[in-house]
Amino acid sequence: MNHAVLPPVASWLRILRPLAWGGALVLLAVPWVAMRFTDQVAWSVGDFAVFGALLLFACLAFEAMVRTARVPRHVAASVLAIGTAFLLVWANLAVGIVEEPDHPANLMFAAVLLAGVVGAALARLHARGMAHVLLLMACLQVAAGAIAVSMDTQTPPLFVLALTAVCTAAWLVSAWLYHTAASPPAGGQR
Repeated sequence: MNHAVLPPVASWLRILRPLAWGGALVLLAVPWVAMRFTDQVAWSVGDFAVFGALLLFACLAFEAMVRTARVPRHVAASVLAIGTAFLLVWANLAVGIVEEPDHPANLMFAAVLLAGVVGAALARLHARGMAHVLLLMACLQVAAGAIAVSMDTQTPPLFVLALTAVCTAAWLVSAWLYHTAASPPAGGQR
């Protein structure tokens, strides 16, 4: 193990680990606290269970990344990818990207995430493979957005295009970070 590379990653992880798990608990508590002050937030036990499961999955994905990250850019790429996936799932489950959450077009956006999960497993979360997985996810995101915009729905095309642009940009930045994390350092740490 290259000890010159591990201390900065270890120091990042000492900060990020409690933030990830503590942040998940805070996010889960926010709607519960909001329900005490307003009738505008009315979550059921099922809503809390789904949101809690989503947060748990994100934190477990973070923990899996911790085992493979060797350089700070790998950590940054993983945090960005996990955060983007979390937001995409949350948006899709909460209100639906295209009309209601049960609209069939929303399955295309779920397919982007499925490709990411399968690809990450095949790449074993190693940076070089993850760079390719995130590029694939960016392409699938663009395709899903383009197909959704071409459908005759009540959802404003600008919303779908904006969400597609934000997610695609995040997938591409994450792919670039993974790529640079996989490249051999040129005299310095990445």
